[in-house]
Amino acid sequence: MSDISIIGTGNMARTIGARAIAGGNTVEVMGRDQSKAADLAEALGGGATTGEWGTAPAGDIVIVALLHDGVVPVVTRYGAALAGKVIVDISNPFNSTFDGLAHREETSIAQEVAKAAPAGAGVVKAFNTVFRHVLEKGRPDVFIAGDDAQAKARVEAFIESLGMRPLDVGGLKMAHWLEGAGLVTVGLANHGVGNLDFALGLTALPSE
Repeated sequence: MSDISIIGTGNMARTIGARAIAGGNTVEVMGRDQSKAADLAEALGGGATTGEWGTAPAGDIVIVALLHDGVVPVVTRYGAALAGKVIVDISNPFNSTFDGLAHREETSIAQEVAKAAPAGAGVVKAFNTVFRHVLEKGRPDVFIAGDDAQAKARVEAFIESLGMRPLDVGGLKMAHWLEGAGLVTVGLANHGVGNLDFALGLTALPSE
């Protein structure tokens, strides 16, 4: 099992934290508002703890569960405290009309995180194509991208502890396309599917 630190106190932090504890992982919650972080840790139970904002996370895997525009500034703020950690970006940088990405260049939040992260930190994109309540109640496939093979292996093991299947899509530059896939899920929810009760996944043909 894994030692997880979650930076953030919102719905995704709560959902991932709950699944993590159910999967036998240890969880630390960190938030700007210490009282909110403490409340979330108490609600999660299972021995969840609260870390002090800006200090070195206790977890080997640090999940940044923040809105997209807050992710890079927080990684920059933590700085050397993230050295040697696996940083997981779960954000979707959608524009205001939810039909494009907020950044105009062919980059991603995860790639920008990698630029801001200290030496020795591994960065992985994950969880961004799964709606929160599907993550809470289902067993969806979870796409991941990253350049550090060891970091990806650790995130894959964590995802498996949640009872989900990790699917590696390649290097960190593929995080841009995972953010695009996040847009696809929104388009399907609004049009082809008509609800949020689904997740993108892989269906393999039966072997002959």
